[in-house]
Parts: sequence; C-alpha cells; structure tokens
Amino acid sequence: MGRSTQDEPTRESAADEKWVLVGKIVGLSGVRGEVKLESYTEPRTRIFGYQPWLLKTASGETEISGCRGRAQGKGIVATLPEVADRDAAARWIGSEIWVRRSALPSAKQGEYYWADLEGLEVVTVEGAKLGRVSHLVATGANDVLVVQGERERLIPFVLDDYVKEVDFGSGRITVDWDPQF
Repeated sequence: MGRSTQDEPTRESAADEKWVLVGKIVGLSGVRGEVKLESYTEPRTRIFGYQPWLLKTASGETEISGCRGRAQGKGIVATLPEVADRDAAARWIGSEIWVRRSALPSAKQGEYYWADLEGLEVVTVEGAKLGRVSHLVATGANDVLVVQGERERLIPFVLDDYVKEVDFGSGRITVDWDPQF
C-alpha cells in the first residue's frame, strides 16, 4: 500500500467524503455486456472488494454496487449490474472507477495511500516550507512527490533517505531536501 493505487486524484462528495480513483473501464469483452478494466489496486482483482463504485464519465457520475469480475489473461473482466448486452456496456467505456477512501483498508505502518499524502504541506528538516503535495508520480524506481509552492519540485518518496516523517496530525511531510533544488 505504499502505492496501492496509481495516479490517485481525489474528489470530495457533498458529504466531504474523500474518493479515490482505483481503475478505469477500457473496453468490451464478449457479447453479454462484460467490460474490460484497468485496475490500479494491488492485487488487481482487489478492485471488486471496494464498493460501491462511482463511475465517472464526461456526461456525469453514477454510483453502482454489485460489480463482479475475474482475472482473464493479463486483464480483468467485470459484470456491471443491469448491463446485459454489449451495446449497454459500450456506454461505460472510458469511465473512471472511484471508491470512497473509507472503503479501503488502513495502510500498514510505513506505507501510505497516495490520496492521503495529497494536500499535505512539505517542509525541510530545517523548517523551510516547500509547498503542498499536488499529486504523486510512479517512476518505476520509486514514487515521486510533486510539490507545488513558489515553484514545482519533484521529491523522491524514499522513506528515511528523503522523506523523514509523515505526520497526518499536523498535515505535514518533513523531507531532507535542499530548498534550492
């Protein structure tokens, strides 16, 4: 869960519940209305354990429950409730799949959800304010904090080396980072 989801933008509902992007509908499978998913969860089929889903399209949002699915080859295939044929499923291609942050399990000690880090203030060990985490980026080697302040900074999210402390109580991440860099 150091990175349980990729590129996790968040949104707030009317009740100020944080939502997390966990996947996307990317295509159709067969003629019975199944869809292909891209899942940002680890393992990828864990996406079915987090419900309800908020399907977000260019034309609006729909909350659904009861989605089922399975791994199929290198992908994932899902059945959406009340979608019985290929034509009905086609309208959901491109939809983002969001879940409530509260539906996700607690992160283990020393591991963090990207959505929980976004918005935190970033300061150096000397107390210099660098800005706030706008989002994170996966680079393959490690995740990177994108910090927006008087300018944008990219700080590797490497605990102990660069990231010295994550304090949710104070809303702050302390980093060992040269403010001039």
